[in-house]
Amino acid sequence: MNEYIDKPQNAGPGPGERACAYRILRYAPNLVRDEWVNIGVLLFEPGTGERRLRMIEEQDEYNRVRRLHSGTDQALLRALRDDLEDRFQSAAVNASNGGSFNWQQLLGKWDDTLSNALQLAPQKGVWTADLDAELERLYADHVAMQRAPARVGAPGSRAQMRSYCSQVFRQARIWDRIETSVRVAQFTFPGDPMRLDYSYRRNGTRGFVHCISVTRAPADAKALAYNAERITAKAALKTEFAAVTDVLLNPGNDRHCFVRDTLLDAGIEPVAMEGFAVWVAKRKPLLQ
Repeated sequence: MNEYIDKPQNAGPGPGERACAYRILRYAPNLVRDEWVNIGVLLFEPGTGERRLRMIEEQDEYNRVRRLHSGTDQALLRALRDDLEDRFQSAAVNASNGGSFNWQQLLGKWDDTLSNALQLAPQKGVWTADLDAELERLYADHVAMQRAPARVGAPGSRAQMRSYCSQVFRQARIWDRIETSVRVAQFTFPGDPMRLDYSYRRNGTRGFVHCISVTRAPADAKALAYNAERITAKAALKTEFAAVTDVLLNPGNDRHCFVRDTLLDAGIEPVAMEGFAVWVAKRKPLLQ
């Protein structure tokens, strides 16, 4: 790799670390002004083709882009991840059929064929032993919204909730058995932009886990309930669902009762974030 390595110049790889590369994805709707905003990270190991991709997906992230570029094509941004994933899949299928899979050629082709508003920043290198953890670090450094420190006890955003849940899965040593950012379009309708945070399989059952910030967006429970019903109707396997909530649902709070009843009516188990580690520990022996 002929790119900058994201480490002090004299620092070599640590134990178990491997040389990887990353590209920051930029949205630049006005090329004349040469102004852009970072919207994603692509991290990959050139030798094996193993890769990780994370794009903005929360509404407040899209709102930030719109504040910077008032004419933002949100539909284009929402479709971008699926487009990139489809390109990955096509390249992988070509390689499995005896073709070649060359990262430099693939990304060079992307540079030429992506929309003028979408750019890949120059490639850089990094040493890492954990692609998932490194992706989170790069996303936090280059893409994530910079927030003022929250007051003690303030509930977190969905991004913060997902970060915690991912950490719990890793600490339980089952991260390799968890599928992330699952498209619901395969169960609903083509073009559906929603993704469920996690999925797993156990004893002929496919489970889904999704984070809901009750304090910020209680109506998300209705969207999750709808998707759970569609998935249950179309999935080949038996299904089960859990919704991780940022707070413990209080039966004396009308908003909490709305979320609880909406979830339970759709067969979704509410799991408060403070009890998520225990919930994972009970299911760990059964996960495949």
